[in-house]
Amino acid sequence: MKKLISSALVLCTLSLTTITVINSCSSDEDTTITPNPSNVTINPNDFKVSLKSGDKLVLDASVTYRMTGAVIINDGAELTIPAGTKILCSGGTSTYLAVAQGGKIFSNGTAANPVIFSSASATPKKADWGGIVICGKAPINAGATATSEVASLTYGGTVANDNSGIISYTQIRWAGARFSDTKEYNGLSLFGVGNQTKIDGVAVIDGADDGIEFFGGTVNVSNIVSVNNDDDGFDWTEGWNGTATNIYSKRTSATVGNRGIEADNNANTQTATPMSNPTIKNATFIGYATTDNEGAGTNLFRVGTGATLDNVVFSGWATAITIQHDTTIANLNGKGKFTNIKFDNVGAKAVTITSASGSVAQPAADGTYTENANATGAGSGTATPLWANGWTGL
Repeated sequence: MKKLISSALVLCTLSLTTITVINSCSSDEDTTITPNPSNVTINPNDFKVSLKSGDKLVLDASVTYRMTGAVIINDGAELTIPAGTKILCSGGTSTYLAVAQGGKIFSNGTAANPVIFSSASATPKKADWGGIVICGKAPINAGATATSEVASLTYGGTVANDNSGIISYTQIRWAGARFSDTKEYNGLSLFGVGNQTKIDGVAVIDGADDGIEFFGGTVNVSNIVSVNNDDDGFDWTEGWNGTATNIYSKRTSATVGNRGIEADNNANTQTATPMSNPTIKNATFIGYATTDNEGAGTNLFRVGTGATLDNVVFSGWATAITIQHDTTIANLNGKGKFTNIKFDNVGAKAVTITSASGSVAQPAADGTYTENANATGAGSGTATPLWANGWTGL
């Protein structure tokens, strides 16, 4: 049994809740209670705050918070959200949670008691709030650093093992928005996030843009659910190099959502480094066999990305895999990077589209993928996997 370290506990009694400050850590570490260095105060019914360096704010799981504006965790600040905490959001895209470089979030949900971010409306709709953004110091290929679409925060750098905290067993519902092709609010946006950050157990449901998107970085993720989001289920760009394990993505109608995977390296310079080259293992991507809505009937690998896929189920797509642009084709076509792939109810299995051919698809080369009719994908074929039961709300 771990030895607990006790220290001074400071309680700041507000109108409806108690705020505690804590030296936040993962659930398997010792916990040290420390004095509140800055007397952080919030109103649970009007939750918006910009935490500065040294601030360590811990929410109270017995209180329902109503987030009405931006919650920003700046460099040197920490926000801890205990298991079972519910945060109801309103205010559209002016309401979001953003972690700046050097800040840390600890969303410590459990499978039995998840953290829930959702709409405050009695009749919730997509884009009721802006989603969650994390900005880290890991490498990107959009420059030495860049500025996030949401919150205009700096991200990127040279710290591959950067640590922005923990998000575990957390629901993100009714979030996101799409202003243009270059400005989007996703359910969860990971900008240059490092591989010491833990993302394990996130369900993004009923979002107005992508479920989860990676902008470079080295972060690894596991147990990710992306369902009924208006754009792509699982999206990466700007040189993401990480591993994603246990991914379940689903379009729930022919008119909602685009691609299961949208995979990019860099649209401006396809050979920009570090090149996107993640590993996707144990994943299921379910679509509708349509070809409208920006080529929604496919999983698209383009503008120079690399990737390794293993034990993946593609179900219900007009074309399961599309490899577009010459640099991407050179990385993936015929290279055996896609293994143990199960195609279920798809039109075409895999095609390539060269730069010269424009939109004319050709069958992918032999050896681009290997099939396995017994591949299980995320764990239950096309059914919601057992590991997603309960905590996702599905």
